[in-house]
Amino acid sequence: MPAFIPKQYKKEPITIRVSMEKLAQIDQRAAEYDMSRSEFINQCIDYAMEHIGEEKE
Repeated sequence: MPAFIPKQYKKEPITIRVSMEKLAQIDQRAAEYDMSRSEFINQCIDYAMEHIGEEKE
């Protein structure tokens, strides 16, 4: 078994408000990909940030 090496947490905790319906969809999709809610939301944000503005061009 590899040794446990703690690493600094590099994410900032925030609070957002979403509808219960949207949260249910997020949780369902996160479960489909075997991810935590936080990890799934972070990847969605990354995807949106990479693709924002492409429609304007």
